[in-house]
Amino acid sequence: MMDRQLVVLNPRAGRCQAARRIAELLPVLETDGVTAELLETSAAGDARQTVAKRAGEFARVVCIGGDGTLNEVISGMLDAGTDVPIGYVPAGSTNDLAASHGLSRDILQAARDVVQGVAAPIDVGLFNGRCFVYTASFGVFTRASYAAPQAVKNAVGHLAYIFEGMKDLTHIAPYTVTVEAEGVRFSGDCIFGMAGNSTSMGGVLKLDPEQVDLHDGKFEVILVRKPKHIGQLISAAVALQSQRYDHELLCFFKADSLRIAAPANMDWTLDGEFQPGAAEIEIKNLHNAVRLILPRV
Repeated sequence: MMDRQLVVLNPRAGRCQAARRIAELLPVLETDGVTAELLETSAAGDARQTVAKRAGEFARVVCIGGDGTLNEVISGMLDAGTDVPIGYVPAGSTNDLAASHGLSRDILQAARDVVQGVAAPIDVGLFNGRCFVYTASFGVFTRASYAAPQAVKNAVGHLAYIFEGMKDLTHIAPYTVTVEAEGVRFSGDCIFGMAGNSTSMGGVLKLDPEQVDLHDGKFEVILVRKPKHIGQLISAAVALQSQRYDHELLCFFKADSLRIAAPANMDWTLDGEFQPGAAEIEIKNLHNAVRLILPRV
C-alpha cells in the first residue's frame, strides 16, 4: 500500500494540457519511489466513486484536473473516511483553490511539489450535505461558472466566465434571502452571495488575503444588496475589486455555519458546478477535514 499512489486525471480539464503531458507527469510523481496507478475519468462521478472505494489502498491520491475534479476527489475521501493525503496538480481553466494555496501554475512544478511537499489539513464545506471545497455562491456571475461550455473554457480560460457573466448583467434579478449565523442576521434582496474559503472566485473576484484565513474553520461570507441604480452597482463592484468591504451594498462577515431561507428556484454553484436551490439551506464548515499536500516554504 505505502508504495503506491492513485493518480486521477481529468483528460478534458483546462486546455487538455495535462492529458497531453501525462507521459511527463507520471515519472515526476514517481521520483520518490511511489508507483502510480492512473485513472482517467470519463464521466461525472468517476473520481468520487473510485476514491471512496479505494483511497485506503494508497499512500496518496493525486488529482490532475480542475476545481470540479478536485471536488470529486475530496468528496470521495470524505466518503471513504480516511486521511490519505491529497496531491493536486491544477490543470483546469481557473484553478481558484490552487491560487489560494499558492500551488504552482506550471503542472510539472506542481507535480514536483506533490512529491516534495507537506500534507496540511484544510477546511471544506457542506451545502445541505453536499461537499464543496472552496465556494458556494448564488446570483449574478454564479451561473457563468457552470453555463460556459467546456470547449469555450478550454479555448479562453477564465475569460469564459466573464463572457457568460456579462449576459447576467443584462437581466439582474434580485433574490429575497434571510441569512442567519452566530451573531449575524441578514434579510433583504440580494443580487449575489457567497460563502467561501478562498482568495479567488472564477479568476475574477479576488478577496483580501489578509482577511481570509484558510485554516480557521470559518467561511468568509459576502452578500451584495440590490442596487438602487447602476452607479451604485458600479461603485460596489469597484469596492469589491479594491478589496474594500465597507460599501453600503456589501455585507461581509465570517461564520462556521449558515442557515439560509431563499427561493427554492434560486440556483447555486459549488466549486463552479451547478447546484439546484432549496427553500432551506444549511452550510457548514468542516474544519481540517482533509489533508492537502502544499509546497514547502
